[in-house]
Amino acid sequence: MTVTASSLLQTYGPRDSMEYDLVIVGGGPAGLSAAIHAKQLAQKKGVTLSVCVLEKGSELGAHTLSGAVMDTRALEELFPDWKQRQAPLHTPVTEDEFVFLTHNHAFKLPHWLLPPNFKNMGHGAPHYIVSLANIVRWLGEQAEALGVDIFTGFTASHILYQPDGSVGGVITGDMGLDREGQPTEQFGLGMELRAKYTFFCEGARGHLGQQLERKYELRAHCASQSYGLGIKELWEVDPAQHRPGLVMHTAGWPLDRSTYGGAFLYHLENCQVAVGLIVGLNYQNPYLSPFEEFQRYKTHPAIRPIFNKGKRIAYGVRTIAAGGLTALPRVVFPGGALLGCDAGFLNAARIKGSHAAIKSGMLAAVAAVDALQAGRQNDALEAYPKAFKNSWLYDELYQGRNFKAWMGRGLLQGSLMVGLEQKLLGGNVPWTLQGPCADHTYLKPAKNYKPIDYPKPDGILTFDRLSSVFLSNTNHKENQPCHLVLKNTQLPVDVNWAQYAGPEQRYCPAGVYEFIPEALDEEKKTETDENTAQESSTTAQKSAAPSSQRMRLQINAQNCLHCKACDIKDPKQNITWTAPEGGGGPNYANM
Repeated sequence: MTVTASSLLQTYGPRDSMEYDLVIVGGGPAGLSAAIHAKQLAQKKGVTLSVCVLEKGSELGAHTLSGAVMDTRALEELFPDWKQRQAPLHTPVTEDEFVFLTHNHAFKLPHWLLPPNFKNMGHGAPHYIVSLANIVRWLGEQAEALGVDIFTGFTASHILYQPDGSVGGVITGDMGLDREGQPTEQFGLGMELRAKYTFFCEGARGHLGQQLERKYELRAHCASQSYGLGIKELWEVDPAQHRPGLVMHTAGWPLDRSTYGGAFLYHLENCQVAVGLIVGLNYQNPYLSPFEEFQRYKTHPAIRPIFNKGKRIAYGVRTIAAGGLTALPRVVFPGGALLGCDAGFLNAARIKGSHAAIKSGMLAAVAAVDALQAGRQNDALEAYPKAFKNSWLYDELYQGRNFKAWMGRGLLQGSLMVGLEQKLLGGNVPWTLQGPCADHTYLKPAKNYKPIDYPKPDGILTFDRLSSVFLSNTNHKENQPCHLVLKNTQLPVDVNWAQYAGPEQRYCPAGVYEFIPEALDEEKKTETDENTAQESSTTAQKSAAPSSQRMRLQINAQNCLHCKACDIKDPKQNITWTAPEGGGGPNYANM
């Protein structure tokens, strides 16, 4: 029987607490930039300001993953001397290509036809191909030098509310609970971090951000957020195939015309190439597997040669908030604010979010410091959304506000209309299209489709889930409560398996979800986690229609890469992603 939070407090409490002016949940670009700019402003005003950043990863950057081509406009505002500070931006963009793919052919779009928002050279501030994880580590060094307290390996598991209903901070996760929620010898009660203002910067689909949106009805006047699942590998390639500074984006194959998505290849320094595929999670076919589509992408005749004689060195996945301006919720509430991808500031039309995250962090920091200096606390920082409305970030998102809505109408029509809006009219059109519905509503019953026969991985160019997860350095303590919570334990079998052929085992890119027959003998049921994970890595490739045999859903939570695709795509919204014990998850090195 699981021990309740109240009983834990009675036995081990009360919780220790620390008080800050500003508590920031999430040590990514948005959170660290907010912390840095708040400290910069405090120094300039000659006031004392206490700031802490809470990061669930084992270290800063451990959970940070992006393509990434970085627009340096916001970084230059935060640190005009970023080059002198040796920020890890080493590879400026020198070539820009956009390619449409069919099954066997590639058609390069002339550079002069590209709208300005698709260009990465000669368009505003310089653009660099970067490892965002390394950028985050560098930002952390700058923050600590300014006196920011950074706590890594600690989750924010609960929101602290004041008696008046405002946010007053967060509670870190309890440590040392076993699978049943019982305290072990290593048990430690979570701590209260109390704040005058709390910023939530958890990335796309933040689990606390979702709670705040519901409590304060932050999405009452905006479109549903729409997400894309990004799958990325980092390769060391043959020097003969390496073109440092090349940015290539592709559209079309392997996705069909009705499925939103696209791929990228970014040539970094040291003969490294980042390759990835983004698949919109509003796809309809339950047999579609984003992971297998990505593996298939690398086999295209125009793509395969890049990886000949190469070696895959890293793997990771992440969801991105792609709804744009029309899907932005109200970003402030009593006591705090949503920043970065927790709000959805990413510009899907440009496939860029780091500059938007940094800028949102800076705007929120200004509002918080001004409020604190005026003696205020725990109210809504209305100056933050007002400043955003008057910023270049708003103008940029406004110009691309129809991108996702157009692309949701198909590749050909979407590409044509986006091109017309952006190339001919610069995005300044008198119409705003209605945004898409929530992604989980689009999945259709399996009876409407045929299973997709994905090729078996060869272990050289294409790979299975298990070997991929291994490269992400993912680790969770096995003896802890499952952080993937089913609201109804029967729905996966009675609905997902029966109607949708078990889509969990395909949309998850880490082999977390596996449907197995209930009749398996006890020896089979008690296989090691490693063997179970290996089975799940091949289950998605056997996309057979559901049989009449009774199945059960097995959750291999130790494989979880924290992408949150399950929380987004589950057709009945039966899966809730919660933060596991601090320090668990992937450990990305150069992603």
